[in-house]
Amino acid sequence: MFSALLDRATTSIPRTLAACILMMLPMLALAVWGFRLSGFGAGALYFVVWWTMLFSVLPFRAAPDGTEVVVPGQDLGAPHRPQMRRKAVWTTLVADVVFLVAVAAFPLAGL
Repeated sequence: MFSALLDRATTSIPRTLAACILMMLPMLALAVWGFRLSGFGAGALYFVVWWTMLFSVLPFRAAPDGTEVVVPGQDLGAPHRPQMRRKAVWTTLVADVVFLVAVAAFPLAGL
């Protein structure tokens, strides 16, 4: 069920962008109204968390399975199907959790 929903959300770049924004907005709203961060501060923190999580999600399912055709001169480490739109959605989901944990830790740190 989740895979089918993910496939529908990542059929095009605009749909992927809309899905990521719809998953991001509740976290930003929670940070602004629930934890008293400024809108700019919440957006900046989310941006940093999202990009950091992107680099941790990128290697998932990137290993070649041996079925793709290698063109002469092609980097052997390059994935045949990088699935960047799916990874953007996964990055947003992981970033939501990490962002929520970071924002919840701010009061404990006195920030």
